[in-house]
Amino acid sequence: MPTAVSFGYNAKDFTIDGFRSNSMQPVQLLFNRANRLRSGWRLIIFTVLLLIITQIIEGGLVVSLRVFFGARGVSFLENNWGYAAQAFELIAAACACGWLCGALLEGLPARALGWTRHRGWMRDLLAGSLTGAASLLLATIIAAACGGFRFQLALAGMSAAVLKTLLVSGGIFIVSAAGEESVFRGYPLQTVLRSWPVWLALLPSSVFFAGIHLNNPNVVPGFTFINTTLAGVWLAVAYTRTRSLWFPLGVHWSWNWMMGAVLGLPVSGIDRITPAPLLRATDMGPDWITGGAYGIEGGAACTLALLLSTIFIWRTRLVSATEELRELTSHENPTHPQHLSIIQTEATNDVGRQQHAERKTD
Repeated sequence: MPTAVSFGYNAKDFTIDGFRSNSMQPVQLLFNRANRLRSGWRLIIFTVLLLIITQIIEGGLVVSLRVFFGARGVSFLENNWGYAAQAFELIAAACACGWLCGALLEGLPARALGWTRHRGWMRDLLAGSLTGAASLLLATIIAAACGGFRFQLALAGMSAAVLKTLLVSGGIFIVSAAGEESVFRGYPLQTVLRSWPVWLALLPSSVFFAGIHLNNPNVVPGFTFINTTLAGVWLAVAYTRTRSLWFPLGVHWSWNWMMGAVLGLPVSGIDRITPAPLLRATDMGPDWITGGAYGIEGGAACTLALLLSTIFIWRTRLVSATEELRELTSHENPTHPQHLSIIQTEATNDVGRQQHAERKTD
């Protein structure tokens, strides 16, 4: 498994961005050894910038719809096509903010975000799609084995509606997943991976990913937050394996599509995207296994499936990162190698002087 730890850590002398927590100088609160703004500050800047840009885009869209179509235009945002339009907004805003922050704060090219068609990108997308669908089927099998679900095929006369649901929802789930991957496994995850231990870097984006789902319909207290945080870790691990967003995109969209369009289960409490699924599910309970009205993501069957799938993705050799993407995402990009050497020397001297003073005091 590739690692993104640049300078390492240990229990006695924990380090982030290359400096020990017990020896940090004032200037080191802002800048790291690579003479770059620290990853925590970069994460904050990205988040604020994204919030501002998304509000501007969303406000502009609402005003435009109201001006040209009146109240009927605003209601467009509440249907499936409006949902897709908002996902496109999110992709554009997240990629623009990620590119700006990467270029201005870290001196990185746009391809570092992981959306370029690099060598093996299609393989990663297909492998991710199979992994996500299989993982959802595993969760469903676990729940069904406990007596939680029964399934029936759609009625013969609904074949046209089923086909439309499979195709339209597939496009919506792809766009929606791309938006969430751009926000949560894009720059916010990547910038901290360049300087934090992997296990720590996975946490902020995963917790925020869970947080945005807490306003969904039929949320299950406890299980929704735990499972969605775990899903965030699952998708972040998928990113670390390839250092591109195509593999987690495949995992993400196919999980949702299999759940809603094929099996007829609510997707994070939402079922309006898949009005005519291939199968009709009957929830037999108990809710702590099946997730109840929120869907399988709110139950223990999902928890177990996500854990097993995360282990599989962590250990599989089916996918890997290209050398270029590994280089762009595994460590800080110094402003200048010579400058980096000077900064490291000065930091080492500062630490040495502080330790010497402490020994004299003792």
